[in-house]
Amino acid sequence: MTHDSRAVPSAAAWRRSSYSNTQGGDCVEVADGFPGVLPVRDSKRPHGSALVFGAPAWSAFVNEVKADRSA
Repeated sequence: MTHDSRAVPSAAAWRRSSYSNTQGGDCVEVADGFPGVLPVRDSKRPHGSALVFGAPAWSAFVNEVKADRSA
């Protein structure tokens, strides 16, 4: 994982989590189209840095969140 937003082009197409609220609260955005990695940022800070996760690490995180929701 890296905290370097320069690794994510400014023209990246960001999408907001479907679980984010519509009032501008705690929102996570991800950018697709980067082989092997997934950039993640806080939607309230679009010009701030992004975290870049390896695809396996991000998949493991999402699976754990889904498992916790169903428990």
